[in-house]
Amino acid sequence: MASWRGLPHRAIMSSSRISFFEVEILDCKTKQQLCFLDKVEPNHTVNDIKLMFHKCYPQWYPARQSIRLDPKGRSLKDEEVLRELPVGTTATLYFRDLGPQIGWTMVFLTEYAGPLFVYFLFYFRMPFFYGLAKAFTSSPHSVVHLACCCHSFHYIKRLIETIFVHRFSHGTMPLKSIVKNCFYYWGFAAWLAYYINHPLYTPPSYGKKQISLSMIMFLICETGNFSIHIALSNLKIDGSRSRRYPFPTRNPFTWLFFFVSCPNYTYEVGSWISFTVMTQCVPVGLFTLIGFIQMTIWAKEKHHRYIREFKDYPRIRMSIIPFLL
Repeated sequence: MASWRGLPHRAIMSSSRISFFEVEILDCKTKQQLCFLDKVEPNHTVNDIKLMFHKCYPQWYPARQSIRLDPKGRSLKDEEVLRELPVGTTATLYFRDLGPQIGWTMVFLTEYAGPLFVYFLFYFRMPFFYGLAKAFTSSPHSVVHLACCCHSFHYIKRLIETIFVHRFSHGTMPLKSIVKNCFYYWGFAAWLAYYINHPLYTPPSYGKKQISLSMIMFLICETGNFSIHIALSNLKIDGSRSRRYPFPTRNPFTWLFFFVSCPNYTYEVGSWISFTVMTQCVPVGLFTLIGFIQMTIWAKEKHHRYIREFKDYPRIRMSIIPFLL
């Protein structure tokens, strides 16, 4: 068991006295006491407690720590203040090791750079995919080249957003999860690229009209998705910790906020539906379907969280599809 005496309080009013907290941290599984923090200021946050715990156990840096009120309860947010938690001046908290973590920026860069690289291997018809006779040949169909441009544009946009737009509320992700995510993104990119760039690939049934209409819808949805990400980023641009729900702006692409809680997912699904119609390729359709199911789950979770957190949240909004879902 480790012990740590709390930091001196930051400000003391001469006319009042501060009641310090004593914080006991137990292991979630064994209930064994790991650390006892003495004289912890009431205005300390969960993150402050994590930093103090880290001094006792250097191997468990703050991003690896899950601090809870109950062994089976939710993880407390870093910004939650000790005095506002449902505990007495002698508080018992529970610790769980989340395992090695990796920053979200690196997560997304890895997930999105991979499909770009993988797709180009098939687009340029490397010898080990289609045989030596077709190695480094070019497809005679313009839709194949257009599909490569659209696929590349989508992931380049994601990379740009990761670096310059997104503001992550959680700093890290478990290292084991990135393996699963990369397998999903990279694997599907290889599967759909193999068929779209295959020497026997045939263009869509309705020719140029089908390709042109789907390309226009693809660009509209990509623009809408980018606009929503900008709007969500601007909610946190002032650095305030106060929670606000997203709302439409002067940008017409954000007006979808009138009807759904997560229009970024709506536009994302629209992009992949357009790409499916453009290429008329079954693997792309399956990727779109699986993505839609996953994004619907995320959208519903966020939608219900907004309803619970904000009493004035617009009731007309649905999760991902206006008036339906």
